[in-house]
Amino acid sequence: MKKNIVFALLALTATVVFAKPITVGLVTDVGGIDDKSFNQGTWEGVKAYAQERGLKIGQDVKYLQSTADADYIPNLSTFADQKMDLIVAPGFLFNEAMLTVAQQYPNQKFMIIDSVVQDKNGKNVPNVANAVFAANEGSFLAGVAAGLKAKADGKNVVGFVGGMQFPLIQDFQAGYMQGVKAVLPNATILVDYTGSFSDAGIGQAMAAKQYNAGADIIYQVAGGSGNGVIMEAKQRSAKGDIRWAIGVDKDQYADGYYNDDKTKSAVLTSMMKRVDVAARTVAEMTEAGKFPGGQVLTFDLKSKGVGLPAKNPNLSPAIEKVIAEYTAKIVSGQLKVNTAADLPK
Repeated sequence: MKKNIVFALLALTATVVFAKPITVGLVTDVGGIDDKSFNQGTWEGVKAYAQERGLKIGQDVKYLQSTADADYIPNLSTFADQKMDLIVAPGFLFNEAMLTVAQQYPNQKFMIIDSVVQDKNGKNVPNVANAVFAANEGSFLAGVAAGLKAKADGKNVVGFVGGMQFPLIQDFQAGYMQGVKAVLPNATILVDYTGSFSDAGIGQAMAAKQYNAGADIIYQVAGGSGNGVIMEAKQRSAKGDIRWAIGVDKDQYADGYYNDDKTKSAVLTSMMKRVDVAARTVAEMTEAGKFPGGQVLTFDLKSKGVGLPAKNPNLSPAIEKVIAEYTAKIVSGQLKVNTAADLPK
C-alpha cells in the first residue's frame, strides 16, 4: 500500500489550479441519494463542484441509484462506458465491485470513499483514489457530548446503533465509547447493530429497545437505518419523553425537528464525516491534472475532515468548551483515540 496522505483541506484547495471542468458520475449504495447520510453528503459535494464550474446537473454530473448490491458493477460500468471523467462510489460496500470494474477499465478514473481498493496482491489499484476518514476521532467528540449531556440530565445510560458490524463501523463505536467514558466513567453503553444500512424500521426498533432500557442518548451510525433512530427520538420527544439522537456523516440537526415551528430538535449533535469535502477535493485534483490514483487520502480531525458541526444548539457552552479541549488534545497527538482493534473481544 502506498503511504497514506494526510493533508490540510484548505491549503490543498488554495493551491489547486483549475483547468477544464470534468464530468462526474456518482453511484449510490442501496441507501439511495436522499438517505440524509453518506450518499446524500457525497452528492452534495459533487453538486457543489458542478455549481462552481457552471456544469449542468443531470448531464455533466449525475448519479445512478443502486437498489441492490447486484447493481454496483452494472452502474459503475455504465458510467465507465459513458467515459465520465471521474466515477465516485461512497462506501466500503463498493470495494469488490470497484476492484472488478477498475480492472476492466484501466484508463478510467475512479474514487471510493471510506475504503481502500487493492488487488489480489495487496497493492493499491492505480486508477482508484481512496478517501478514508478518522471516524474514531470525531466519534470520540460525539461520545464526550453524549456523556456530558447524559450527566447533565441526571442519567448514565447511552446507546450506540450501528449498521453492519465491520471494523469500519466499529471504529465509530470504539471512539464513541472512549469519549463517553472519559467524562462519565460509570456510564452504561448499550450497543446494537441493525445488519442493514437501508432499513429505517429496524433502526427505529433498535432505538425503541435502547430507550426502553433507559438510554438517554443514542449515537446512530447506520445510514438509512439510522433515520429510524432519529424518528424514535423525535416521536418520544414530541410526547414529552425527551430523548436524544446523535447524527452521522452530515449535520442532521434539521432532521430532528419535532415541533411545528421547528425550534426543537431531537438531534443532540452530529459526527460529520466530510464526504462532501472528499468528493469535491478529488474532483478538483482530477480537474487540475493531479488525480491521486492509487493514493490514500486521510481526512482526520486535524484536517477538519471529521468533527462536530460549528453550531450545536442543543449543547451548552460548558459542554462545547470541554469538547474543544478534547479536540485540541487529539489534534496535538496528546490523546490517542481507540479503534475497532481496541474493543473488547
